Amino acid sequence: MQPERPVGVRRPADDQGHHDRARGHPPEGHHRMTTTDTAGTLRRRLVEQLVADDLLHDPELRRAAETVARETFLGPAIYKPSAPPGVTVWTPTRRADVPAGEWLRLTYENTTWVTQLDGVLAEDATGPVTGGTPTSSSTLPGVVLWMLEQAGVARGKRVLIIGAGTGLSTAYVSEIAGEENTTAIETDPAAAARARKALDEAGYTPALITADGLRGHADRAPYDVVIAFCSMRHIPYGLLRQIREGGTLLVTLAGWGFGHGLVLLTADGVGGATGRFLSGYTSFMMARPHDRPPHGPFELLPGENRPSRIDPALLDDWSGRFVAQLATPSAERLGMGAEQILLDVATGSQARTQPDGNGGWTVTQRGPLELWSAVEDAIAVWQGHGSPHLSEFGVTITPDAQRVWLGAPDGPGWALPV
Repeated sequence: MQPERPVGVRRPADDQGHHDRARGHPPEGHHRMTTTDTAGTLRRRLVEQLVADDLLHDPELRRAAETVARETFLGPAIYKPSAPPGVTVWTPTRRADVPAGEWLRLTYENTTWVTQLDGVLAEDATGPVTGGTPTSSSTLPGVVLWMLEQAGVARGKRVLIIGAGTGLSTAYVSEIAGEENTTAIETDPAAAARARKALDEAGYTPALITADGLRGHADRAPYDVVIAFCSMRHIPYGLLRQIREGGTLLVTLAGWGFGHGLVLLTADGVGGATGRFLSGYTSFMMARPHDRPPHGPFELLPGENRPSRIDPALLDDWSGRFVAQLATPSAERLGMGAEQILLDVATGSQARTQPDGNGGWTVTQRGPLELWSAVEDAIAVWQGHGSPHLSEFGVTITPDAQRVWLGAPDGPGWALPV
């Protein structure tokens, strides 16, 4: 294959698995009484759907879901995405421009609504945005509530939320654990201000800090439960040390290969933890300090060619993608299907695949790291165990390393990029 000109390659879809102060009860005779009654009906209907879908079981969580008014936290505007195929066009949709009933219908869909793109809140957008990267959202309530249940949020437990977003998850936790036990961190000042305003309007007063969530908040530690509504490449040790012995951390591990896995860890109180990935397909935006370094157009250069030992489309599989990412932790993945591209930001190494015209595939590798060879080896291990879902994987964190393993802690594994 001949060298190619600088290109903008397709990036894999990032599956982002987001009115009264008296918590939704307007004054008697107020003209919004009917709208609020409708909101309560829609909330109950959504809760019934989540119960039927086996996402919601705990009575306290159900009470919180029936109490917290999501419309307060959706704010004055959202971005509505165009339907595939093609590049997504995000259209800012303002609450003031939408009939009240239609806005409530959108609010109580079990859907993630993006509220910020590339740092610009929807209410501040001047028009539709082509492409763009979501940087804050109101995550679908079903996922938020399911995660709170999985993490063990309960009355009296001290909870830290990383990635407050619109403040909806913080309101749920305030209802369940108590406002005095709830701490939330949001790194984006504009999103934090928006969340603080919504929480105040809804009548909740938890601690909401504008800071880097990866550092936690030591002033209110130790925590019984830490929940991250963002993804991380590894778990910061300083954050782990803020969790009491036996406490839980629920976080999505991700990387620059766009693989995601939600893991529930139990802390040992001295900076270590162990746990397993959960079932399902949950993903979140990457924590900003862990996001891939920006780059402009790049050139695909010549290298060594050979047949690929695996079907490149295995990297489009949820678990296969994660396994490939474990094998090449400093590589960004681009392309899809038979035409995968890996770019290693640390060494400049490259790998790219394409059909060979005979039902197989060719790989071209260049640089000090044989990226595709590492992917092939990892995929072979995964396939040798029956190509299981990530729920068959786990994580062990010690002072020396953070390791993802398959099957059991002493099984085959890969180190996270700490």
